[in-house]
Amino acid sequence: MAAFSSLKDHPFAVEAYFNRSVVFTFAAPKAELERFLPECLSLDTFKDTYGFIAVAMVDTRDLRPKGTSKLLGNDFMLVGYRIFVRYKNLKGRRLRGLYILKSETNKKKMELFGNIFTHYKYETTDIRFQEEGKLSKVSSEASNFEAVFQGSNEEASLPVGSPFSSWKEARRYAGPLPFTFTYNSEKKEILIIEGVRKNWKPQPLEVQEYRFKFIEDLKLKDVVLANAFQIVDVPYYWKKGIKEQWQG
Repeated sequence: MAAFSSLKDHPFAVEAYFNRSVVFTFAAPKAELERFLPECLSLDTFKDTYGFIAVAMVDTRDLRPKGTSKLLGNDFMLVGYRIFVRYKNLKGRRLRGLYILKSETNKKKMELFGNIFTHYKYETTDIRFQEEGKLSKVSSEASNFEAVFQGSNEEASLPVGSPFSSWKEARRYAGPLPFTFTYNSEKKEILIIEGVRKNWKPQPLEVQEYRFKFIEDLKLKDVVLANAFQIVDVPYYWKKGIKEQWQG
């Protein structure tokens, strides 16, 4: 069992290509999100008032162990629900990253291997990327979400109620947040996975409508859509996971 458990700790580097990643980021009073975090992590906040939870909807290609042939790669859709966090490592470095609450994919194979090699709680669902005239839509009937938006527009308005005053200010919360964290509370052990990317150029989106049942079910008070953006054509890889003993 111990050997199988260690497989979940991202035991080797992985690479992929993001055809497109659409991210809707929500802001909520920090107390609303802190309750979901393990003791080793703190929120990445704005004005020490708001925390952030994002829904990333990604069209992914050629996921495979780094350095292997694309023939071994897998293409799939991914939806990830994650909170923006910070962690101070044993060297005293403050790392910005993500704490994943749930992951969804449209491929059973990805659910299987995702749950063998990570702690990201994959489930299989239907995920559709569609183009309807000038509008784009990402949706799932089973997971009950829908995001409708107009593609890349530098003049896009920020969502009503956003805590940000400008896209320039919002850009700091449009990634990349390079680290992903998982915590084993029994062992007080934190797993750190670093992502490395190229061509990360967030493009603002004009949001028409949205609904995410997973976010609704969290019952966050005073939650608002803070920004929405997409990135396209991004080579990405994740380094082998490393562990640290939490000293708190």
